[in-house]
Amino acid sequence: MKIETQSTRQHILDIGYKLIVRKGFSSVGLSLLLQAAEVPKGSFYHYFKSKEQFGEALITDYFEKYQLDLDTLFNNSTLTGYQRLMQYWQQWLHVQADGCVDQKCLVVKLSAEVADLSEAMRLALLKGSAGIIDRLTTCVHVGINDSSIAEQDPQSTAEMLYHMWLGASLMNKLGHSPAALERALVTTKAILTPKTAL
Repeated sequence: MKIETQSTRQHILDIGYKLIVRKGFSSVGLSLLLQAAEVPKGSFYHYFKSKEQFGEALITDYFEKYQLDLDTLFNNSTLTGYQRLMQYWQQWLHVQADGCVDQKCLVVKLSAEVADLSEAMRLALLKGSAGIIDRLTTCVHVGINDSSIAEQDPQSTAEMLYHMWLGASLMNKLGHSPAALERALVTTKAILTPKTAL
């Protein structure tokens, strides 16, 4: 087994993530997951009481890593608030436009699928998304304070931008075209840029 440098639990989560971003949650059966992770069924049930609990843990783990990366970017005091935010959206466009294989699109992949399937997973997705919006709100506030972002309500702007980018990512998946993401980037710049800089 290839689990020398990480815990079995984390190994199962990492393999599960790769499978689920490709196939979706419902399409990944326990036998497929165990085979891919090269672990016995007993190991899975030692860490997770059910597939649903595994899904909840997977979402929590995903958001913890994602938010750590976000904190690194948003705490970069050498950049203005505007520059930090635009770097984030540029990264988002790059990742999603690349086809989203083994990339950060678990929210897009699972939101519609599990919203009615699992209350625990729905709440984990909602909590993780709220954490991202909180960080975006703080960054918008930083940009307003350093005059790199137009005066506006930081919370409303953060929510609107996050929702717009999720929608654009979904359209990217449906249309196999980055056009919606590119439009989202143009709109984001227009919303954030101070009028004096236009």
